[in-house]
Amino acid sequence: MQYSQLGRTGATVSRLVLGTMNFGPHTTEEDAFAIMDRAVDQGVTFVDTANVYGGAEHRGWTEEIVGRWLASSGRRDEIVLATKVYGEMGPGANDRGLSALNIRRAVDASLRRLQTDHIDLYQMHHVDRSAPWEEIWQAMDLLVAQGKISYVGSSNFAGWHLAQANETAARRGSLGLVSEQSLYNLLSRDVELEVLPAAEHYGLGVIPWSPLSGGKLGGRSEKGVRRGGADRRHDPADASLTAQLDRWEAFCAERDLAPGQAALAWLLHRPGVLGPIIGPRTMEQLDSALGAFEIELTAEDLTAIDEIFPGPGGAAPEAYAW
Repeated sequence: MQYSQLGRTGATVSRLVLGTMNFGPHTTEEDAFAIMDRAVDQGVTFVDTANVYGGAEHRGWTEEIVGRWLASSGRRDEIVLATKVYGEMGPGANDRGLSALNIRRAVDASLRRLQTDHIDLYQMHHVDRSAPWEEIWQAMDLLVAQGKISYVGSSNFAGWHLAQANETAARRGSLGLVSEQSLYNLLSRDVELEVLPAAEHYGLGVIPWSPLSGGKLGGRSEKGVRRGGADRRHDPADASLTAQLDRWEAFCAERDLAPGQAALAWLLHRPGVLGPIIGPRTMEQLDSALGAFEIELTAEDLTAIDEIFPGPGGAAPEAYAW
Protein backbone atom coordinates (compact mmCIF):
# COMPACT_ATOMS: atom_id res chain seq x y z
CA MET A 1 0.00 0.00 0.00
CA GLN A 2 1.08 3.55 -0.69
CA TYR A 3 0.16 6.53 1.49
CA SER A 4 -0.13 10.27 1.00
CA GLN A 5 -1.20 13.38 2.83
CA LEU A 6 -4.87 14.34 2.63
CA GLY A 7 -4.37 17.42 0.50
CA ARG A 8 -2.41 20.05 2.38
CA THR A 9 -3.35 18.62 5.78
CA GLY A 10 -1.17 16.65 8.17
CA ALA A 11 -3.46 13.60 7.94
CA THR A 12 -2.12 10.50 6.18
CA VAL A 13 -4.38 8.29 4.08
CA SER A 14 -3.99 5.28 1.81
CA ARG A 15 -3.77 5.99 -1.91
CA LEU A 16 -6.58 3.53 -2.53
CA VAL A 17 -9.97 4.69 -1.25
CA LEU A 18 -12.55 2.06 -0.35
CA GLY A 19 -15.87 3.21 -1.78
CA THR A 20 -18.96 1.68 -0.22
CA MET A 21 -21.76 2.65 -2.63
CA ASN A 22 -22.50 -1.00 -3.47
CA PHE A 23 -22.93 -2.02 0.17
CA GLY A 24 -26.60 -2.79 0.69
CA PRO A 25 -28.06 -2.58 -2.82
CA HIS A 26 -25.52 -4.93 -4.46
CA THR A 27 -23.38 -6.39 -1.65
CA THR A 28 -24.81 -8.10 1.42
CA GLU A 29 -23.94 -6.78 4.85
CA GLU A 30 -21.97 -9.95 5.62
CA ASP A 31 -19.91 -9.59 2.46
CA ALA A 32 -19.47 -5.85 3.06
CA PHE A 33 -18.07 -6.55 6.53
CA ALA A 34 -15.61 -9.07 5.05
CA ILE A 35 -14.53 -6.59 2.34
CA MET A 36 -13.94 -3.82 4.86
CA ASP A 37 -11.96 -6.15 7.14
CA ARG A 38 -9.86 -7.34 4.22
CA ALA A 39 -9.23 -3.80 2.96
CA VAL A 40 -8.04 -2.55 6.33
CA ASP A 41 -5.91 -5.67 6.81
CA GLN A 42 -4.22 -4.83 3.49
CA GLY A 43 -3.44 -1.27 4.55
CA VAL A 44 -6.44 0.64 3.21
CA THR A 45 -7.11 3.43 5.71
CA PHE A 46 -9.47 5.66 3.71
CA VAL A 47 -13.16 4.67 3.64
CA ASP A 48 -15.69 6.74 1.69
CA THR A 49 -19.49 6.74 1.81
CA ALA A 50 -22.39 9.18 1.45
CA ASN A 51 -25.68 9.83 3.20
CA VAL A 52 -27.70 9.06 0.06
CA TYR A 53 -26.12 5.68 -0.66
CA GLY A 54 -28.50 2.76 -0.36
CA GLY A 55 -30.93 3.43 -3.16
CA ALA A 56 -33.99 5.61 -3.53
CA GLU A 57 -36.06 3.48 -1.15
CA HIS A 58 -33.44 3.26 1.58
CA ARG A 59 -31.15 6.28 1.56
CA GLY A 60 -28.76 5.97 4.47
CA TRP A 61 -28.63 2.17 4.21
CA THR A 62 -24.92 2.14 3.32
CA GLU A 63 -23.98 4.43 6.20
CA GLU A 64 -25.91 2.11 8.51
CA ILE A 65 -23.92 -0.90 7.29
CA VAL A 66 -20.63 0.95 7.71
CA GLY A 67 -21.77 2.05 11.16
CA ARG A 68 -22.54 -1.48 12.28
CA TRP A 69 -19.13 -2.61 11.02
CA LEU A 70 -17.43 0.22 12.93
CA ALA A 71 -19.31 -0.71 16.11
CA SER A 72 -18.62 -4.45 15.86
CA SER A 73 -15.05 -4.37 14.52
CA GLY A 74 -13.54 -1.79 16.87
CA ARG A 75 -11.52 -0.42 13.95
CA ARG A 76 -12.79 3.17 13.92
CA ASP A 77 -9.40 4.63 14.82
CA GLU A 78 -7.67 2.68 12.06
CA ILE A 79 -9.46 4.53 9.27
CA VAL A 80 -10.07 8.00 7.93
CA LEU A 81 -13.85 8.09 7.50
CA ALA A 82 -15.43 10.22 4.79
CA THR A 83 -19.08 10.82 3.98
CA LYS A 84 -21.07 13.36 2.00
CA VAL A 85 -23.94 15.83 2.26
CA TYR A 86 -26.19 17.39 -0.41
CA GLY A 87 -28.54 14.76 -1.79
CA GLU A 88 -32.24 14.57 -1.00
CA MET A 89 -32.83 12.63 2.22
CA GLY A 90 -36.52 13.33 2.82
CA PRO A 91 -39.66 15.01 1.46
CA GLY A 92 -39.08 18.40 3.06
CA ALA A 93 -37.87 21.45 1.19
CA ASN A 94 -34.83 21.64 3.49
CA ASP A 95 -33.94 17.94 3.34
CA ARG A 96 -31.30 18.50 0.68
CA GLY A 97 -28.64 20.97 -0.41
CA LEU A 98 -26.03 22.94 1.49
CA SER A 99 -28.05 25.33 3.60
CA ALA A 100 -26.77 25.70 7.14
CA LEU A 101 -30.05 24.17 8.26
CA ASN A 102 -29.59 20.99 6.20
CA ILE A 103 -25.88 20.67 6.96
CA ARG A 104 -26.63 20.70 10.70
CA ARG A 105 -29.39 18.11 10.37
CA ALA A 106 -27.51 15.94 7.89
CA VAL A 107 -24.29 15.64 9.88
CA ASP A 108 -26.16 14.57 13.02
CA ALA A 109 -28.09 11.96 11.04
CA SER A 110 -24.90 10.63 9.45
CA LEU A 111 -23.19 10.41 12.84
CA ARG A 112 -26.11 8.36 14.16
CA ARG A 113 -26.08 5.99 11.20
CA LEU A 114 -22.30 5.64 11.29
CA GLN A 115 -22.31 5.10 15.07
CA THR A 116 -19.39 7.47 15.57
CA ASP A 117 -18.88 10.83 17.25
CA HIS A 118 -16.91 12.41 14.40
CA ILE A 119 -16.45 12.34 10.64
CA ASP A 120 -12.92 12.84 9.41
CA LEU A 121 -13.75 14.23 5.96
CA TYR A 122 -17.16 15.79 5.35
CA GLN A 123 -17.70 16.31 1.63
CA MET A 124 -20.14 18.42 -0.30
CA HIS A 125 -21.55 15.97 -2.87
CA HIS A 126 -22.36 18.71 -5.37
CA VAL A 127 -22.22 22.48 -5.57
CA ASP A 128 -25.38 24.22 -4.31
CA ARG A 129 -25.93 27.31 -6.43
CA SER A 130 -28.57 28.64 -4.03
CA ALA A 131 -26.44 28.56 -0.86
CA PRO A 132 -23.99 31.44 -0.27
CA TRP A 133 -20.46 30.35 0.51
CA GLU A 134 -20.45 32.46 3.67
CA GLU A 135 -23.40 30.43 4.97
CA ILE A 136 -21.79 27.11 4.05
CA TRP A 137 -18.50 27.95 5.75
CA GLN A 138 -20.23 29.30 8.83
CA ALA A 139 -21.95 25.92 9.18
CA MET A 140 -18.81 23.88 8.44
CA ASP A 141 -16.63 25.91 10.78
CA LEU A 142 -19.14 25.34 13.57
CA LEU A 143 -19.01 21.57 12.96
CA VAL A 144 -15.21 21.66 13.17
CA ALA A 145 -15.40 23.66 16.41
CA GLN A 146 -17.88 21.15 17.82
CA GLY A 147 -15.58 18.26 16.95
CA LYS A 148 -18.14 16.65 14.65
CA ILE A 149 -15.92 16.88 11.57
CA SER A 150 -12.20 17.37 11.01
CA TYR A 151 -11.89 18.44 7.36
CA VAL A 152 -14.13 19.58 4.51
CA GLY A 153 -13.98 18.28 0.96
CA SER A 154 -15.95 18.66 -2.25
CA SER A 155 -17.20 16.43 -5.02
CA ASN A 156 -18.18 17.17 -8.61
CA PHE A 157 -17.00 20.78 -8.36
CA ALA A 158 -15.69 22.81 -11.28
CA GLY A 159 -12.39 24.65 -10.98
CA TRP A 160 -14.36 27.87 -10.55
CA HIS A 161 -16.21 26.40 -7.57
CA LEU A 162 -12.96 25.33 -5.92
CA ALA A 163 -11.70 28.89 -6.27
CA GLN A 164 -14.93 30.40 -4.91
CA ALA A 165 -15.01 28.04 -1.96
CA ASN A 166 -11.40 28.46 -0.91
CA GLU A 167 -11.22 32.20 -1.44
CA THR A 168 -14.28 32.65 0.77
CA ALA A 169 -12.80 30.33 3.38
CA ALA A 170 -9.53 32.25 3.35
CA ARG A 171 -11.34 35.52 4.03
CA ARG A 172 -12.92 33.86 7.07
CA GLY A 173 -9.61 32.46 8.28
CA SER A 174 -10.83 28.90 7.62
CA LEU A 175 -8.79 26.01 6.27
CA GLY A 176 -11.17 25.54 3.34
CA LEU A 177 -11.45 22.54 1.08
CA VAL A 178 -8.75 19.87 1.34
CA SER A 179 -9.96 17.40 -1.31
CA GLU A 180 -12.07 17.11 -4.44
CA GLN A 181 -13.77 13.98 -5.76
CA SER A 182 -14.09 14.12 -9.53
CA LEU A 183 -15.06 11.84 -12.37
CA TYR A 184 -11.64 10.96 -13.77
CA ASN A 185 -10.50 8.00 -15.82
CA LEU A 186 -8.89 7.24 -19.16
CA LEU A 187 -12.18 7.87 -20.96
CA SER A 188 -13.08 11.01 -18.97
CA ARG A 189 -10.16 13.43 -18.73
CA ASP A 190 -11.93 16.82 -18.84
CA VAL A 191 -10.87 17.61 -15.26
CA GLU A 192 -7.33 18.05 -16.55
CA LEU A 193 -8.37 21.40 -18.08
CA GLU A 194 -9.30 23.37 -14.96
CA VAL A 195 -10.19 21.18 -11.98
CA LEU A 196 -6.73 19.65 -11.58
CA PRO A 197 -4.89 22.99 -11.93
CA ALA A 198 -7.25 24.60 -9.40
CA ALA A 199 -6.87 21.69 -7.00
CA GLU A 200 -3.09 21.88 -7.27
CA HIS A 201 -3.11 25.64 -6.67
CA TYR A 202 -5.22 25.33 -3.51
CA GLY A 203 -3.52 22.20 -2.20
CA LEU A 204 -6.44 19.80 -2.65
CA GLY A 205 -5.99 16.07 -3.02
CA VAL A 206 -7.92 14.80 -6.04
CA ILE A 207 -9.90 11.58 -5.52
CA PRO A 208 -11.09 10.11 -8.84
CA TRP A 209 -14.43 8.31 -8.87
CA SER A 210 -15.48 5.76 -11.49
CA PRO A 211 -11.80 4.97 -12.24
CA LEU A 212 -12.81 2.12 -14.58
CA SER A 213 -15.58 4.10 -16.30
CA GLY A 214 -18.32 1.81 -15.07
CA GLY A 215 -16.27 -1.31 -15.88
CA LYS A 216 -15.49 -0.45 -19.51
CA LEU A 217 -11.75 -0.17 -18.77
CA GLY A 218 -11.67 -3.46 -16.90
CA GLY A 219 -11.52 -5.73 -19.94
CA ARG A 220 -14.03 -8.07 -21.51
CA SER A 221 -14.48 -10.08 -18.32
CA GLU A 222 -15.85 -7.01 -16.53
CA LYS A 223 -18.40 -6.14 -19.20
CA GLY A 224 -22.12 -6.60 -18.88
CA VAL A 225 -22.26 -6.88 -15.08
CA ARG A 226 -24.13 -3.63 -14.43
CA ARG A 227 -26.58 -1.22 -16.00
CA GLY A 228 -28.93 -3.95 -17.15
CA GLY A 229 -26.16 -6.15 -18.51
CA ALA A 230 -25.62 -3.96 -21.56
CA ASP A 231 -22.24 -4.38 -23.24
CA ARG A 232 -21.45 -1.20 -25.13
CA ARG A 233 -18.65 -3.02 -26.95
CA HIS A 234 -21.34 -4.62 -29.14
CA ASP A 235 -23.32 -1.45 -29.74
CA PRO A 236 -22.97 -0.61 -33.48
CA ALA A 237 -23.42 3.08 -32.63
CA ASP A 238 -20.37 2.97 -30.40
CA ALA A 239 -17.79 1.68 -32.84
CA SER A 240 -15.20 4.33 -31.98
CA LEU A 241 -15.27 3.38 -28.30
CA THR A 242 -15.04 -0.31 -29.21
CA ALA A 243 -11.92 0.32 -31.28
CA GLN A 244 -10.40 2.38 -28.49
CA LEU A 245 -11.06 -0.31 -25.90
CA ASP A 246 -9.64 -2.95 -28.23
CA ARG A 247 -6.41 -0.94 -28.47
CA TRP A 248 -6.36 -0.60 -24.67
CA GLU A 249 -6.74 -4.32 -24.12
CA ALA A 250 -4.04 -5.04 -26.72
CA PHE A 251 -1.72 -2.61 -24.93
CA CYS A 252 -2.33 -4.42 -21.64
CA ALA A 253 -1.97 -7.88 -23.20
CA GLU A 254 1.41 -6.95 -24.70
CA ARG A 255 2.65 -6.04 -21.22
CA ASP A 256 0.87 -8.86 -19.39
CA LEU A 257 -1.24 -6.38 -17.40
CA ALA A 258 -4.81 -6.76 -16.21
CA PRO A 259 -6.71 -3.85 -17.84
CA GLY A 260 -8.52 -2.81 -14.67
CA GLN A 261 -5.33 -2.78 -12.62
CA ALA A 262 -3.52 -0.83 -15.34
CA ALA A 263 -6.30 1.79 -15.44
CA LEU A 264 -5.97 2.27 -11.67
CA ALA A 265 -2.18 2.38 -11.95
CA TRP A 266 -2.45 5.13 -14.58
CA LEU A 267 -4.42 7.27 -12.13
CA LEU A 268 -1.83 6.61 -9.41
CA HIS A 269 0.79 8.02 -11.80
CA ARG A 270 -1.17 11.22 -12.49
CA PRO A 271 0.08 14.46 -10.88
CA GLY A 272 -2.17 15.74 -8.11
CA VAL A 273 -4.13 12.50 -7.72
CA LEU A 274 -4.38 11.39 -4.11
CA GLY A 275 -5.91 8.03 -4.96
CA PRO A 276 -8.85 6.53 -6.84
CA ILE A 277 -12.05 5.29 -5.22
CA ILE A 278 -12.76 1.63 -5.81
CA GLY A 279 -16.26 0.28 -5.21
CA PRO A 280 -15.88 -3.49 -4.97
CA ARG A 281 -19.00 -5.61 -4.94
CA THR A 282 -16.98 -8.74 -4.22
CA MET A 283 -13.76 -9.75 -2.47
CA GLU A 284 -12.26 -10.69 -5.84
CA GLN A 285 -12.74 -7.15 -7.12
CA LEU A 286 -11.05 -5.75 -4.02
CA ASP A 287 -8.06 -8.07 -4.37
CA SER A 288 -7.75 -7.19 -8.05
CA ALA A 289 -7.70 -3.46 -7.28
CA LEU A 290 -4.97 -3.92 -4.68
CA GLY A 291 -2.77 -5.31 -7.45
CA ALA A 292 -2.57 -1.87 -9.09
CA PHE A 293 0.25 -0.92 -6.73
CA GLU A 294 2.45 -3.59 -8.26
CA ILE A 295 2.36 -1.89 -11.67
CA GLU A 296 5.04 0.62 -12.60
CA LEU A 297 4.28 2.40 -15.87
CA THR A 298 7.27 3.73 -17.80
CA ALA A 299 7.40 7.05 -19.62
CA GLU A 300 6.96 5.10 -22.86
CA ASP A 301 3.92 3.34 -21.43
CA LEU A 302 2.34 6.65 -20.43
CA THR A 303 2.98 8.09 -23.90
CA ALA A 304 1.37 5.03 -25.51
CA ILE A 305 -1.65 5.36 -23.22
CA ASP A 306 -2.04 9.02 -24.19
CA GLU A 307 -2.12 7.95 -27.83
CA ILE A 308 -5.00 5.57 -27.08
CA PHE A 309 -6.85 7.94 -24.76
CA PRO A 310 -5.89 11.53 -25.66
CA GLY A 311 -6.43 14.10 -22.96
CA PRO A 312 -8.26 17.38 -23.56
CA GLY A 313 -5.01 18.80 -24.91
CA GLY A 314 -2.97 21.92 -24.39
CA ALA A 315 -1.42 23.54 -21.35
CA ALA A 316 -4.11 23.80 -18.68
CA PRO A 317 -5.93 25.87 -17.69
CA GLU A 318 -5.36 28.26 -20.61
CA ALA A 319 -5.64 25.68 -23.39
CA TYR A 320 -9.08 26.83 -24.54
CA ALA A 321 -7.74 30.31 -25.27
CA TRP A 322 -4.93 29.42 -27.66
